[in-house]
Amino acid sequence: MDSNTSNIKVLMFGWEFPPFNSGGLGVACYGLTKGLTRQGADIVFVLPKIAGTLDEEYMRILAADKFGVDRDKIKFKTVDSILKPYMSSKSYVSEKSGLEGFLQEVESIYGSDLFSEVRRYSKYAKIVASEEDFNVIHCHDWLTYPAGIAAKNIARKRGMNAPLIVHVHATEFDRTGGHPNQYVYDLERNGMHVADYIITVSNYTKSIVVKHYGVDPGKVHVVHNSIDFKEGGIDEKFRIKDHHKVVLFLGRMTIQKGPDHFLWIAKKISEIDDDVRFVMVGSGDMFPYIVEEAANLGIGDKVLFSDFLNGRDVDRAYKMADVYVMSSISEPFGITPLEAMNNGTPVIISKQSGVSEILRNCIVVDFWDTNLMATKILSILNDTELRNSLVEKGLNEIRNFSWDQPAGKCIDLYKKAISEVV
Repeated sequence: MDSNTSNIKVLMFGWEFPPFNSGGLGVACYGLTKGLTRQGADIVFVLPKIAGTLDEEYMRILAADKFGVDRDKIKFKTVDSILKPYMSSKSYVSEKSGLEGFLQEVESIYGSDLFSEVRRYSKYAKIVASEEDFNVIHCHDWLTYPAGIAAKNIARKRGMNAPLIVHVHATEFDRTGGHPNQYVYDLERNGMHVADYIITVSNYTKSIVVKHYGVDPGKVHVVHNSIDFKEGGIDEKFRIKDHHKVVLFLGRMTIQKGPDHFLWIAKKISEIDDDVRFVMVGSGDMFPYIVEEAANLGIGDKVLFSDFLNGRDVDRAYKMADVYVMSSISEPFGITPLEAMNNGTPVIISKQSGVSEILRNCIVVDFWDTNLMATKILSILNDTELRNSLVEKGLNEIRNFSWDQPAGKCIDLYKKAISEVV
């Protein structure tokens, strides 16, 4: 550990952390904080919490020592909020209306719409920034950018010239299939331009930031996500495997993840091999459409659906699958292929993904080429030698992965930014 690392104190704003996570952002925040604390950084992590949730219970669940980090190096602070990653204005209203009957006083706490709630959260950031000791601010995705800017302004008033780092896990262009909400885009762009430095999770995302947000490429640093490799894993037999081969989709059911493309691939495979079954794990705004579309395509009896999974159940899903397919239309990174490979599952990924920049022992195909996707999947299902080779080489490759690597790059950037503002 670099002796200077122990001087780094990070005020971090995020929106989810296991077990309260709905996607890859929480997984990435968890992994990155583990890596940072292992290298000596101190972190104050600000998270949302629905009003009425007992702080003691919430913090017990989030106890740092249960997540493999030094509990003396990380502290969680909570703000009453129903904001979640991947939230739209419509889903915010739905979430807020769902609280009716749950503590009458709750209704007056939250903002009237998604964007006023984001502003309310940034006001809380001022309180945290006035109370905590830190020398760098690290914000995850657009919901936190106003909070980071507010914290930076408070730090400046306190004579603490703490640099602002914004971490882009996804852009509005990814989330909406290229049709961004103007208000979200404006918040993203402002955050990126006010920030001292920008971290993107891939070169793919960096190109979007530079092209669509008018950012100087020299300001953007690529830090790929990772996983901490785990030996062994689940040893379980699945009854479905007695009669069928299994192809897995695991991700949010949104336009960005291409669940409809996965169904079209499933249709092509079913016309060739009637014994293959397709498991789709996840939730999202496209879920009702995907269930209906499976029936319309005549493969409703071959597609099995599961809601969002976490923890051990995610590993079980990978272990059950003969091949994992990430059919994303626009994937800033994509941690799930790393998790699948760690579980000994062959992987096919979209070329339009950040993870394709660092993985070697997988098959990469354009998301739109459903014919080639189907052909490659059938090759893995029917060619034992190919499948075994992908499993063995994939495990050997993933053994070299650790969150210490991206954490080290973040610490180097922290030091650079701190030295420039002093």
